Amino acid sequence: MFERRTLIKHLLRQRPDNALTVSSLGSPTWDIASTGDNPLHFSFIGTMGQAAPFALGLALAQPNKRVTVFTGDGELLMSLGILATIANQAPGNLAIVSLDNESYGETGGQPTATAGPTDLEAVAKGCGFSQTCTASSERDLDAVCDQIWTVKGPVFINLKIVAGSSPLVFPYSFDGATAMNRFRDAVNNPEQS
Repeated sequence: MFERRTLIKHLLRQRPDNALTVSSLGSPTWDIASTGDNPLHFSFIGTMGQAAPFALGLALAQPNKRVTVFTGDGELLMSLGILATIANQAPGNLAIVSLDNESYGETGGQPTATAGPTDLEAVAKGCGFSQTCTASSERDLDAVCDQIWTVKGPVFINLKIVAGSSPLVFPYSFDGATAMNRFRDAVNNPEQS
């Protein structure tokens, strides 16, 4: 299994300059914030279940830019229907990266369904994703990076990570309006970001 911060740092080093990234509330946001500030990244702070729908809308609105959402297994399990919606809309520029630690890390480490028989990659395939994988070791990282940043989507990647907490690293802004305006300006005026 991957250590989450090391994994995120490695994945984001491969990010194309104009790629748009989204992170769900909790650990995915803290993980990405720990790699440094990027105005082309939007973090969700208090809305569980909204990162993937937001990323879908963003991918449809920005078809010439790669959109990648980093989300937890708990958040995806909360709104599995979004995987069916994404597969049916089939945006070729969207990648979903599930950081699957098999637990609800933000609320005390209770096991999620993926600690049992639930397989998120199988769910994504069943919804209609043609590009999927589950990875848990360093030898898979090059293929994972290629899928996240270049393979025609929609792509679903389930990354098995070690459960446990990391120090909180806060994103640029906790104010929703400020964060959204900054992100929108960076997307619409990339030369100024």
